[in-house]
Amino acid sequence: MRAARTALPAGTTHTGLSLEWHEDFLLRDGVQKMLRINERIAIPENEIELRGIRAQGPGGQNVNKVSSAVRLRFDIHGSSLSRQHKERLLAMTDKRVTKDGIVNIKAQQFRSRERNEEMARERLRELISRAALARKKRKTTKPNLAARQRRLWNKARRSQLKVLRGQVAEWE
Repeated sequence: MRAARTALPAGTTHTGLSLEWHEDFLLRDGVQKMLRINERIAIPENEIELRGIRAQGPGGQNVNKVSSAVRLRFDIHGSSLSRQHKERLLAMTDKRVTKDGIVNIKAQQFRSRERNEEMARERLRELISRAALARKKRKTTKPNLAARQRRLWNKARRSQLKVLRGQVAEWE
């Protein structure tokens, strides 16, 4: 379900990727812009490095002239995230997180660089929010009496079946 669109600040446009990216992504905290992950986590924009690169694939004459793809680089160790979030990000088995603690995200889905930057920030936000989720600890349980009896009955039945597969005795 889509939320109602709110008015954007003067001089800005909405690209259609996220509903209101100014509310979701860039918050004004004095002069510093912030990438909002959730209610409790926000990353200063200066910790995210965005670089324009040439997009791969077909694109006609425009592909050789314009750097519309974006490579996002985020240093986990040098970030303002809490120690727990840093540890969870480093422990992830995502190929975008290197052993050195750098998150590399490449966005080239769209023809405009602005939309690709927005997509890269969205992917970083999703990655960090997945790492921020606390995993529930598994409660150790024991099988109940009926389950233990069922297992033993099936085991005895299987054993009897295998005994019947043995050599047949000859009749005299």
